[in-house]
Formats: sequence, C-alpha cells, structure tokens
Amino acid sequence: MTEGVIWKQLIAFSIPLLIGNIFQQLYNTVDSIVVGNYIGSEALAAVGSSNSLINLIIGMFMGIATGAGVIISQYYGAQAKDKLHWAVHTCMALSMIGGFFLIFLGVVLSPIILKLMGTPDEVMVNSTVYLRIFFCGSLFNLVYNMGAGVLRAVGDSKRPLYYLCVSSVVNIVLDLVFVVVFHLGIAGVGYATIIAQAVSAWLTLRALVKSDDIYKVVLKSIRIDVRMLKRILKIGIPSGIQQSIISLSNVIVQANVNSFGAAAMAGFGAYSKIDGFVMLPLQSFCMSATTFTGQNIGARKIDRVKKGIFEGISISLIYTLILSVVLFFNVDKILGIFSKDTAVISYGHITMYILLPFYFTLAFHQILMGSFRGAGKTMVSMLIGVGNMCILRMIYINVFVPFFPTYEAVMWCYPITWATTVLMDVVYAWKAKWLPRYAKKAETKEAETK
Repeated sequence: MTEGVIWKQLIAFSIPLLIGNIFQQLYNTVDSIVVGNYIGSEALAAVGSSNSLINLIIGMFMGIATGAGVIISQYYGAQAKDKLHWAVHTCMALSMIGGFFLIFLGVVLSPIILKLMGTPDEVMVNSTVYLRIFFCGSLFNLVYNMGAGVLRAVGDSKRPLYYLCVSSVVNIVLDLVFVVVFHLGIAGVGYATIIAQAVSAWLTLRALVKSDDIYKVVLKSIRIDVRMLKRILKIGIPSGIQQSIISLSNVIVQANVNSFGAAAMAGFGAYSKIDGFVMLPLQSFCMSATTFTGQNIGARKIDRVKKGIFEGISISLIYTLILSVVLFFNVDKILGIFSKDTAVISYGHITMYILLPFYFTLAFHQILMGSFRGAGKTMVSMLIGVGNMCILRMIYINVFVPFFPTYEAVMWCYPITWATTVLMDVVYAWKAKWLPRYAKKAETKEAETK
C-alpha cells in the first residue's frame, strides 16, 4: 500500500473484509427475517432486543482476539517459532476458557439482565430462551473468532471467509428447517445459530491442526503461557473495553426502546439489521485506513497518508450518499422483509428518518479512526469513541429523554453523538501532532536532497 493509486488500493483491500462482514451479519439478519415472518412480532422483538446485550458481553473477548492477532503477526513476521507456538496455543486456550465462562454467565444471568433492561412481559420468555441458547454456543463463537484471527494474522484471509460462508448457509437452511418444518419457534432459531457456529469453529480448528506452517496447533499443547497471556491482554484489553463500553450505551438505549412495547422493539430491531449492513463497508474502509496508514508511516510517506485520508473519506461519502438514496426510496420493501405488522414498520420508518441524514458523519469518523489507529494512537481513538458514543450518549438518555419521553427523542441520541464524535475527530486530526515527526523530517530531507 506504499505505492500505486490510493483509492484503488483502499477499495481492493476492503472487498474481502466486506464480504466476510456481510456473511457475519447474515447470522442475525436471517434469524430476524425467519422469526418476523413465521413466528411473529413479539418474537422478532425478542431477537432484536438481545443483540445489544450479546455485543456487550462478547465485546471484551473480541477485543482480546484483536490483541492476539497483533502479537501473532509480529512473531510470524519475525519467524520466531517458539514464541509463535506459545502465542497461538495461549490464544486457543484463552478462547476455550472464555467460551465456557460465557456459557455459564449467559445461562445464569440472562433473565436477570433482561429484567433490568425493562424487557416487557410479553417478550421476556422468548428473549430468555433465545439468549440462553445463543450463549450455549459461546465456545464455538470464540474458537472460530480466535482461530480466524490467527489465520488472518499470518496472511490467510481466504479460509476464514470460506468457513464463514459455509456456516452462514448452514444457518439459513437450519433456520427454515427448525422453524418452518419442525415448528420449534424461537428456540429453533437459537439452535440453528449455535450449530452453524460449531461448523465454522470446527473448520477453523481443523485448518490450524492440519497446517504444516509454524503456526500449527497441537491439541495437547493448548494451555496458557502466563508471560504470553500478559502480552496479549496488554494490547487486547483496551480494544475490548472500547467495544464493551460502547455496547453498554446501546444496552441502555435498548432499555429505553423496550419501554415503548414490543412493536417499538421489533421496529428498532428490524432497522438495526439494515443499519448493520450500512455500517459494514464503512468498517471495512476503517480497517483499510488502519493498514494503509501504518504501512505508509513505516515507509515514511506522510504526504501519502494525508492523501489516503482525503480519498478514503471521499469514497466513504460517495458510498453513504448512494446507499442513503436507495434506502430512502425502498424502506417499505426492506422493512417488509422482516415483518408485515404496520406498527413495526412505522417504528422502522421513524428510526430511518432520524438516522439516515447523518450517515455522512460516520464516513468521516471511520476513516479518521482507522488512520489514528494505524498511527498507533489507539488510546486517543478509544477516548474519543467512549467519551461521545458512551458517556455523552448515556448523559443524554438519562438527563434529556425524561423531559421528552418519546421514541423519537431516544433515537436522536445516535446522530447527536455521531456529530460530536466527528467534531472531536476532525479537531484532533487538524490540530494535534499525531503523525510521527521523524517520518516527516526524513521525508522533507529526502525531498531537499532530490
């Protein structure tokens, strides 16, 4: 990424990431479509209200997986066989321990947490059933994500994508079989999800065990190396904290949505699935910006970093504009895929009309956040994100919403905090000296010599 046409490189790098993210999103989306059409709006509300809680609990482990990937990529690049061996096996042991912990946590605490979120009585039973079954698959979920992280860290992004595609197809087929054929209701959706996750975990672990490379997994060697664990956690915990804390704010938003009843929960949940697909390309561009910035700082090409930010934002803005137009004119058809209930669709409409005009702010935020991370300013990225999308969002919910207790007032917490986040991103990018000085000086000296 240090040579060539910038915008082409950013797009080319984003496409495999985007495809993988789309299949990841298909898990919950297919669940919602099947539930909304074959079980009912109350069951759809149960699935929708569970997502923010799932993200909150799993977020910390996903952040740790990110830290593990950084460590593994460094050791693999250095061909440090012994260190890589213990890093990989510590990661796999950590994912298994974390998986069993989440199973216990999810089964025991699901009804308690749902009650604290103000989940309506008519949704409570289905929400509890779905959450408990989902968390029973936590072991498979974490093993796949950690194993896929290992493969990506050593440069293999294709096999994790293939395994995700296979598991998504399994999930879709089993959703229809369990719900439509066997009439298992919302429990059938949960069973389909954990079986699909088990397939992806098995394929990933099998690939690592059968590998002939130095990152090969030996099952009897899977154990925790304390020194390696400390290194992984040192990098992974800040990322996990950011994901979990922002998810916590979304749990609080979901609790406020729950107070408006099952139709509001279902409408918000349905549009959240659409919103997820809106975010996927932006998140892929963010990861591209991180890699692009890191490589070019390493090559001391600071002018190219700045051009990359500009072209990345331009690409993201064009994408959000096109998608916003498509959504605006097709929202009825898209929401109709999830439910035919007019009240559910009405709440989906309200959500879209409030969020859609502000998607352009996310185009700026994702590129700038990715660039900051690529420059090593992960703490800055975390503070800006948590400060606005968590702390400010919770202040708004707890201080402002009680004076205007409407669904619309709750939804406005998103565009308001998106705007303040981007404002701080831009100010930091413009005023702070976040690019390495040595790289800039070296670049200037080279230009003077020429």
